[in-house]
Amino acid sequence: MVRELISLTPDLDKQNKSPLYHQLYAYIRRQIEGGVLRENERLPSIRQLASHLNVSKNTVETAYQQLMAEGYIQSRLRSGIQVLPMEKLTLGGSGITSGAEPERGEHEGARRDEPDAIDFEYGDVDRERFPVKAWKKCLADALNDRFDEVYGYGERQGHFGLRNEIARYLYQSRGVVCSPGRIFLSAGTQQSVSLLCQLLPLADRVAMEEPGYNGVRAVFANHGREIVPIPLDEDGLRVDRLRMCGAKAVYVTPSHQFPSGIVMPVRRRAQLLQWAYESGGFILEDDYDSEFRYQGQPIPALKAMDAGDRVIYLGTFSKSFLPGARLSYMVLPESLARVYERQMQPYSQAVSPLIQTAVYLFMRGGGFEGHVRKMRTLYQSRHRTLIRSIQEYFGGRVGIIGQKSGIHLILDVYGRSAPELIDLASRHGVKVYSPAIHWTDPAQCPESYVLLGFAGVNEERIGEGIIRLRRAWFE
Repeated sequence: MVRELISLTPDLDKQNKSPLYHQLYAYIRRQIEGGVLRENERLPSIRQLASHLNVSKNTVETAYQQLMAEGYIQSRLRSGIQVLPMEKLTLGGSGITSGAEPERGEHEGARRDEPDAIDFEYGDVDRERFPVKAWKKCLADALNDRFDEVYGYGERQGHFGLRNEIARYLYQSRGVVCSPGRIFLSAGTQQSVSLLCQLLPLADRVAMEEPGYNGVRAVFANHGREIVPIPLDEDGLRVDRLRMCGAKAVYVTPSHQFPSGIVMPVRRRAQLLQWAYESGGFILEDDYDSEFRYQGQPIPALKAMDAGDRVIYLGTFSKSFLPGARLSYMVLPESLARVYERQMQPYSQAVSPLIQTAVYLFMRGGGFEGHVRKMRTLYQSRHRTLIRSIQEYFGGRVGIIGQKSGIHLILDVYGRSAPELIDLASRHGVKVYSPAIHWTDPAQCPESYVLLGFAGVNEERIGEGIIRLRRAWFE
């Protein structure tokens, strides 16, 4: 089955000595070899990609022709341009495979799409312990309680009662003091950022952590913002480099830097806030998984330290509750809240009023905070199992990056490359992933890095997965 058409956004440098077509060819090749683009993924047409990247059709066509010649992609009538499976790459379309077919046996039984594969995908959550019965009751009560509101479009800013519950929760859990009038609901963090780009005079030049969350980087790029990558050190985003870049807005994940896992200390947070106060800039704080911290004392949100009201706080229910709810929120500074409220008048609320009302009832009844406590305990146990298994079965052959909090970590498998590691893992029935997509230039990601999410894998399967990886990578 052919998957949906995807978008490609490489950083093409016209000042680079390497021709644009070769930069594009190399970028797509890395995505395929790294497992980011998978078998049967459909690439944009030559015209679509040329328009998206603002380059000539000849540039795209030449890159595609080179990829076809090397057997990475193929063009089929009425199916478009598709990625070929890595195991079946052909040379020059001659039908000669790029390497010997793997022998059938224990390696053959576990492919990437096998249902029994142990999947360390980031962003998954535990489904077995989700409070289905309580959630169904909240949905039913929402349908019975407020007929007109649930079946209508809902308030543009979002359900008032839910915004009030969010304000209370933020104060108790993150130290953020705000009123419901400063909170705006949206259907995911990416939509929050997209709306900020559309409705606020957000700076044309936006700084981002390097590496940083690719999903938000794509939103900024699609809205025509110039993105300035700011390197990290052991404390997170380097504020000295931020001061030099001239940006008036910066997107950060200080509570658990994505994907490196760095927790920004209070000293660096104060420096970042000082930059905002002195420059008149705004900080977009994405607090995406702050509920899950396993070492040291919790650090309040950056927004909680913001005496000058320069932080735009982005929160989500995707990690703490349910990704399928498609429910996120923003806390805006007073200077922006009224502007945003005025500008959003032509927009309808994107989150279902039924979902909003049900989540409100779930929070009001104490179900949400109880669920978060259970998930924190569960994920901490899985985190311990994962760390212990890695140390037991891998020993000194790997390094662990970002293990203090969150629901993922990065393995540095010394002396190895992610494409090889991902392929070997797949042959042993385990799915692991490359974090390279979160670098502006994926080639800058250390090739030995592999990303493991663990929230959706039970402890028994975590242990079995690491044993399989030892066999795949070291035996």
